[in-house]
Amino acid sequence: MSRILVIYGTTEGQTAKVARCLGDVLREEGVAADVTNAGAEWPDAGQYDAVIVAASIHAGGYQRAVRRWVRAHADVLNGKPTAFVSVCLAVLQPEAAVQQELNAIADRFVRSTGWRPSTIKHVAGALAYSRYNWFKRRAMVRIVRKAGGDTDTSRDYEYTDWADVRAFAGAFARSLPTRPMAPEVVWAPGKVA
Repeated sequence: MSRILVIYGTTEGQTAKVARCLGDVLREEGVAADVTNAGAEWPDAGQYDAVIVAASIHAGGYQRAVRRWVRAHADVLNGKPTAFVSVCLAVLQPEAAVQQELNAIADRFVRSTGWRPSTIKHVAGALAYSRYNWFKRRAMVRIVRKAGGDTDTSRDYEYTDWADVRAFAGAFARSLPTRPMAPEVVWAPGKVA
């Protein structure tokens, strides 16, 4: 059985939900999956057959704990199947310039860490108005209004396409090489080989 690490960084909690979903699907696919917050634990990437890193974009970059962990484990990560899941609301904006900027942010991250993920997946996040302070709530309303999004700050909005996240995790699990099972040793009392 393959063993996969899903390590994540989160600011308002949506990337943690995405990481837990990834872990659940991997387990449903028969894979042993550990889901870990990079800000709380520092797991050894070498102990896993594959790794999925998930982080969210804030102010043009990803969480510092994720960046540090990836940089420290880049050599190991580059020798195994890996995926980078980038969570951001801008995924919902179909404009070419926005999509190019999302790709540029992810590219800067992987170049700065020395990691070459096998695949990069962009996932829409959430607007957690209830968790924002006054300043951030006002700033987010201005940004979201420009993009034509939801500006009613009396509630939160979740834009993550969970079916897409589940399909991605399933495809990742199925793409892993299967580990050969150890031969079964049969012992029969009284017989000498």
